[in-house]
Amino acid sequence: MLNGEFWTLWMKYFKKIIGPSIFATLRMVIATVTIGFALGFGLAILLTIYGPDGLNPKKKIYKILDFLVNTIRSFPILILIVAISPLTRMIVGTTVGEKAAILPLSIAATAFIARMLENSFKEVDKQLIEAARSFGATDIQIIFKIIVKESVPSIISIATMSTITYIASTTIAGAVGGGGLGAVALNYGYQSFNNSILYTSVFILFVMVIITQAIGSWLYKKFL
Repeated sequence: MLNGEFWTLWMKYFKKIIGPSIFATLRMVIATVTIGFALGFGLAILLTIYGPDGLNPKKKIYKILDFLVNTIRSFPILILIVAISPLTRMIVGTTVGEKAAILPLSIAATAFIARMLENSFKEVDKQLIEAARSFGATDIQIIFKIIVKESVPSIISIATMSTITYIASTTIAGAVGGGGLGAVALNYGYQSFNNSILYTSVFILFVMVIITQAIGSWLYKKFL
């Protein structure tokens, strides 16, 4: 009887609290990684072109971009969320909820992904680049037809790592009103002494990470 009551109560929690928070977390992660990858990819290309050993070195531009990336990456995600809350309120209209969490998470993801992609692009064989130059290829052609093409497996690994990283970051955002599984685990689980909600949330996050890693590993092997 007690076991039956437990599962009935658990299903009630799942339908009303945990279930909706799963979709909130997925929306935050997908939006964050999509925006972060789009902006980070563009930023990585600029860093690759204008870097000291880049295709068209420009010291001043690179220093500005490099400083911007390093500055953003130096902020722990929780501090960044709080620090740019006035900007978040100005753009989103609120500092609470999943929409408000997406902005700081996307800014952090942009810097993180840009640096990872820049490092990946730097590892491309210089001889391939020089060969392309000798045939008259432009910087943009070298970027997309040589550097990006050669970096596809690495890009997949970076996308996988970024997704896992920002699954974790959404839980931190939940601590300051970001919503999602992090907020549920903290507010309805830990602070309310409800272990069934707490550990269910933790387990679901664990499953999300495992699935993400499995898909990333499969894609990596496919394109290697």
